[in-house]
Amino acid sequence: MKYEDFLKKKIKKTIDAGFTPKSLNKNLFEFQKHIVNMALKKGRYAIFADTGLGKTIMQIAWADEVVKHTKRPVLILAPLAVSGQTIQEGKKFGIEVEKYTGGYEPKIYISNYEQIDNISCSVFSGIVLDESSILKNFMGKMRNNIIETFKETPYKLACTATPSPNDLMELGNHSEFLNYMDRNEMLAMYFVHDGGETQKWRLKGHAKKDFYAWVGSWATVIVNPENIGFKDEGVKFKLPELKYYNNMVITPKKDNGLLFNETSVNATDFNRELRETRELRLKKVYDIIISNPDEYFLVWINHNEDERILRDLLFTLDFRIVTGSDKPEKKEKDLIDFSNAKYKILITKAKIAGMGMNFQHCHNQIFAGLDFSFEKLYQSVRRSYRFGQKDNVNIHLITTDTMTNVIETIQQKEKMFTELRQEMQHIINYEKRKLKMVINKENDIIKDDYKLLHGDCIQRVKEIDDESIGFTLFSPPFAELYVYSDMEQDIGNVKTYQEFTEHFEYLIPELERITQKGRLIAVHCMDLPIQKGKEGYIGIRDFPGILISMFQKYDMIFHSRVTIWKDPVIEMQRTKALGLLHKQVKKDSAMVRVGIPDYLLVFRKRGENKKPIKNTDIPVELWQKYASPVWEDINYSNTLTKWSARENEDEKHICPLQLDTITRALTLWSTENDTVFTPFMGIGSEVYQALKMNRKAIGIELKKSYFDQAVKNIESVVEEKKQAVLF
Repeated sequence: MKYEDFLKKKIKKTIDAGFTPKSLNKNLFEFQKHIVNMALKKGRYAIFADTGLGKTIMQIAWADEVVKHTKRPVLILAPLAVSGQTIQEGKKFGIEVEKYTGGYEPKIYISNYEQIDNISCSVFSGIVLDESSILKNFMGKMRNNIIETFKETPYKLACTATPSPNDLMELGNHSEFLNYMDRNEMLAMYFVHDGGETQKWRLKGHAKKDFYAWVGSWATVIVNPENIGFKDEGVKFKLPELKYYNNMVITPKKDNGLLFNETSVNATDFNRELRETRELRLKKVYDIIISNPDEYFLVWINHNEDERILRDLLFTLDFRIVTGSDKPEKKEKDLIDFSNAKYKILITKAKIAGMGMNFQHCHNQIFAGLDFSFEKLYQSVRRSYRFGQKDNVNIHLITTDTMTNVIETIQQKEKMFTELRQEMQHIINYEKRKLKMVINKENDIIKDDYKLLHGDCIQRVKEIDDESIGFTLFSPPFAELYVYSDMEQDIGNVKTYQEFTEHFEYLIPELERITQKGRLIAVHCMDLPIQKGKEGYIGIRDFPGILISMFQKYDMIFHSRVTIWKDPVIEMQRTKALGLLHKQVKKDSAMVRVGIPDYLLVFRKRGENKKPIKNTDIPVELWQKYASPVWEDINYSNTLTKWSARENEDEKHICPLQLDTITRALTLWSTENDTVFTPFMGIGSEVYQALKMNRKAIGIELKKSYFDQAVKNIESVVEEKKQAVLF
């Protein structure tokens, strides 16, 4: 495969696997038709539409077209009680949706998620996940069951309100369900892990645009029709005012040895504080309801004991309590009855009715006790505050003076959510950039003793003459661990080790070509940790072994391996790796490992070296140190400056090779006036030290900020040498 074709292959694309419908349900708004058309054309799609934008009509219209096209049934899976509302919506728009009881005629069936194991899912040509955020938990049994069960289903649609940008793993689970990219592949391409087997993954700064553009290739993210260009219809979807009322309960003074009660609570003591303030909080709920006797109310509670107290307080009023112990039939009936305004007050928990239900007839909600979950609050509020709501929505938050940090945390999360969602909507329309072959000769620095070339090393190395390099030294991008840019030319910007080797192998024949016979190539590397959060287990990947196999494949002789000692205590402090923690010795030493050293792998080109390297000035004592298989005295802090090369969205991966290591390698395996080459110049360490030791040098760097810093560093050593000559 040509190199350019390989790079084009690295650009992640989604392939249309659907069809174009002849016509769509006439009840759809134009923006809804646009979304449904895209979903049908793709075949596998996600609709992340805010509450009230018509996810239900869009998903049943989509399912109706798939039934017509395939002449096979389509299944909708939904939370309990949402099924009944969906059937009602279908009737309103002239599309029949039937509760699944065992039939397999070419029509739309609906069931709840808990019934998935009782359905022969293979007979369906299409699957719709209503409230698809059920996929959120990547370790969850339901998530795994859904993905596996519908792996071969031809047509798929996932529908939920705009997913939280605070939990991007949810998007990865949707991608895996839709057969676009599995979670591990997504992590490798777009995310970074800050170290330690238990820490979370976060989106790489430079990968943000590409990540959201990729999501936009298989999903619509919409809060208002204006987001996707339908300004006229957007006017119809303006929401009324959302009003929050903080009803703070002042608690009696506690015997805590302080003048006042504590004003914050941690997650451990949260439930205890809810228990101790239960009666005060629920009395406040009663006061709010009794002050508005003609209003509908939706009351969200935390614990079963709340039900008993509210039952006693509200016994004269028109209310129902929907609890987890109710039979499914009763839950569904009570929730549907409330949505149809058949009684005044619904008391329930967010995990029962906080998603999917439409209670827009009710514009008053009471949260009897907040927790730290912003998502739960957001989704629950949207049962009333949704497009179609005509009245201002009043949200009464019952808080206490002992838990003020809870509402502060919620407010901080809301601010972050709003900012990130706006950014997501903006970037989602970003057009995926086309491949640009990076050859920027206008930035090159060409001098008698050195050449600094800006661009892709695999392209630019072709400009170097055959057998002109005396010694090559570099540290390659560590596959999946450090990604320096979002460019396809970045060898570290890969999703799998197989893709890394495929990319890196375009370089090795060129290195062999430009190296003088009998001369050497030294590669600085390390074993790479395998993280449980990504691959399901903790271990070590033999990255040096991968490199050795690759060089031997191209007829290079494996000449030597040097182990470079690193302090395991410093590694533990930096990475928090479970295997290096002292407490793990006491817990289970089977998971304890040693620190990970660096290695210098040295390869030799076949043939006779016609320019022997005669190190006549190395004394025996120094030679014995150099000849040791372990270099224990490398100073890891002796590197070139790096911080000025960092860009705002760079990750923690600028790792200049230690000058001690470079000096020792150049002393052993090169001589004065040799040309030293480094294909991954970074901030210029190898070129810098080569010039300092009276060698010539050629360096290539892809990333502009690193290249610019390399130029500064190398100009500084040139100036130093000039000053040394003068004095």
